[in-house]
Amino acid sequence: MSDKPAEPVVLVPGLLCSPALFAPQVKTLGTNRLVLVADHTRSDSLDAIASDILAAAPDRFALAGLSMGGYIALAIHRAAPGRVTRLALLDTSARPDVPERTADRRRLMDIARIEGVRKVQGLLLPRLVHPSRLSEADLTETILQMAQDVGLDAFLRQQEAIIARPDARPGLSAIRCPALVLVGEQDLQTPPDIAAEIAAGIPGARLVRVPDCGHLSTLERPEAVDRALAEWLAA
Repeated sequence: MSDKPAEPVVLVPGLLCSPALFAPQVKTLGTNRLVLVADHTRSDSLDAIASDILAAAPDRFALAGLSMGGYIALAIHRAAPGRVTRLALLDTSARPDVPERTADRRRLMDIARIEGVRKVQGLLLPRLVHPSRLSEADLTETILQMAQDVGLDAFLRQQEAIIARPDARPGLSAIRCPALVLVGEQDLQTPPDIAAEIAAGIPGARLVRVPDCGHLSTLERPEAVDRALAEWLAA
């Protein structure tokens, strides 16, 4: 048995998501390694957010991001591939924003300025979790509270970063570390075909589809996500 310490893990949340997004994974993975949840709230471009996270991260680390966190994880890998030992992309996309989505983001930003980010997260809820979970008060309250914890100013910065994100697909073939691509089978935001596109672009990537699961897989199906992450870390 090797005495080499387990590599640290950096987790990057999604839009309007706080560290609570990864609470189950921090508990499970943190039993034998350092697990950090990155701050993705302070800057308004993916490159700047990546720089913020790299400045606070260990020298070398496994990296996982969900949704917007996946966009950021790809930016981190582009900026410092030698520091990323493994890459996990959860419920995310490598594609750029499209005009219809950008227009919808601007609409939600206007609503947030007037009615707050909790209102916006409530509007998004049907696209964030499996329909069968919408009646679960504990889960939905966690999601709404995450938005409040992120706050308006950070939400606006995050949306600007997402709107301006590049097409990451051409760079997928340059990813050479062990890679996991995971998606909820019923993810409406970034559907399974989008995940399959990412996995096909990364040499040797493993694709995992989680049944009965929407976009926020880490909270909806934590056991399945934990298993996939454990296998990824052991690869």
